[in-house]
Amino acid sequence: MDKKIMIVDDAAFMRMMIKDSLSKNGFTNLIEASDGQVAYETYQSERPDLTIMDITMPNMDGIKALQAIKAFDNSAKVVMCSAMGQESMVVDAIRYGALDFIVKPFKPDRILQTVHKILC
Repeated sequence: MDKKIMIVDDAAFMRMMIKDSLSKNGFTNLIEASDGQVAYETYQSERPDLTIMDITMPNMDGIKALQAIKAFDNSAKVVMCSAMGQESMVVDAIRYGALDFIVKPFKPDRILQTVHKILC
């Protein structure tokens, strides 16, 4: 599939897990960012079809990066992920334009289900 997906997480292991799961299911145009600031800059140059982004990261957290990306491109498709499934974070993420919120640890099927729902 030629849809471009950006995976944003400060943990390289988590990026690798998501990337591995997506690539095994036909998504091969995958790019990565290690924090919110890099994600925002990469979004501007790469224009991914979907961004899967952690919330808790250094430099710029996922909520601020979501706001910056949506300010740059209001039609951006962003899904948030976080180990902290606190209700206020979910509400903030949705309020700022996230299409979905995935709580870690997640099963690969949950990511795939969300990606298919948004991109296919």
